This record gives sequence, structure tokens and C-alpha cells, in this order.
Amino acid sequence: MVRFNSKIDLPSSDELPDCDGLPVDNELQTLVPNFLGLIIAFIWSNRYNWFWGVNMGVYHTTGLNPRVPIVPDAFLSLGVERTKRNQLRKSYVVWEENEVVPSFVLEVVSQTPDGEYHEKINAYAQMGVLYYVIYNPDFWRTDQHQPFEVYRLVNGVYQSQIGEPFWMPEIGLGIGRSVGEHLGLQREWLYWYDQKGNRFSTPEELLNRYRERFGELAENEEVS
Repeated sequence: MVRFNSKIDLPSSDELPDCDGLPVDNELQTLVPNFLGLIIAFIWSNRYNWFWGVNMGVYHTTGLNPRVPIVPDAFLSLGVERTKRNQLRKSYVVWEENEVVPSFVLEVVSQTPDGEYHEKINAYAQMGVLYYVIYNPDFWRTDQHQPFEVYRLVNGVYQSQIGEPFWMPEIGLGIGRSVGEHLGLQREWLYWYDQKGNRFSTPEELLNRYRERFGELAENEEVS
């Protein structure tokens, strides 16, 4: 007997676009995800079993058409290769990742509604994404939501969580807001936190501390 294998009819990553081709209308939609990606790449520099994607198409089989991706502003998958055969991914194709769906998805709400509170939240729940974070610092009053919302998937349904920073034990990271500086911009950003609620330093902050320390040592040597 020949068993039917639905994967035979699924396209490969080489046949699929890497995103939906839609431009962002808010600079934060790229700045915030890339900032988080910069930090996680630093704190997990010795790990190779994770992947952080930004504005990348995620192809899955839980929607109407596996050739139509959902494109989060950012997502984190655990238990996958950091690179695919030493090559960078063009898209994230679930059936080429041993069926590993992202554990974490971030959406940064822009001026143009993109279904973060309706279509996307349902799609991510159907996919099985464990944590869904919506960051809405500018339009939350208009949208009648909170500026920072965390949802956890429980029995196939997202439940709103409380607490900030919010610890995600399955991921081993917490997430929350804080005021800091990045790319010369002093404002509120999203950051990663440890289990005790301590914010992880950014590479920029560590570099500045090194420069300050190096400057102090140089001054001391001149005095002596």
C-alpha cells in the first residue's frame, strides 16, 4: 500500500518568496525587532539551536494555503539550526524545520492596522505559537488596548498574561519595556530580562562601559 504524504506537494523554500512584499509604515517595526535580535545574538552567542527572524515569511500548513506566508515583525524558534547548512534563510518554512513552529512572535503595531488583534492572533494560535507579544506604544488608546500585551497559548487559546517584565520559562527569557538609548535615540524600547527581572545589557551599553573604564585607566596612568 502506498501511503499518501502531503509533504510531497509542498513547495521548497527556494520556490517561495521571503516576505509578503508589503512595506512598513512605522520605523519602530524594524528598529525594535532588530534591537531585540542584536541583544539575543549577544547573550546567546554560544548557542546554535535558535533562530530569530525579522519581517520574514513564515510558511505553515495550518492556514488556507501553505504558499501564503504570515509575516511577523519578529519571531523566535527554538531547537532549530542557527543557519541552514551554513546558509542564511530566505524564509522560515515549517515543514523544512522538522515542523518546529516559532515559540515566540512579536508584532509592533503601526499606523495602518494589520490584524494584530484579530486575524494574526487567530493564525498564531492555530499554528501553535506559545507566546504572542503585541507592542503598541503609539496607538494603544485608539486601539483600546494596552501598549504592551503578552499572550500565552493555553489549550489552543491565547490567554492574556500579567506582570512586567514577563518571564517565559519555556524560552528562558523575560521581556519587558525600559527607557534606554539605541542608535542615539533615547526612548522606550523592548528588552530581554533574566528570571530575576534583571535587564540584559545591550552591546552598545557594554561598549560604552568599556570605553569609560578604558578612559579611567588611561587617566590614572597619566597621573602616575
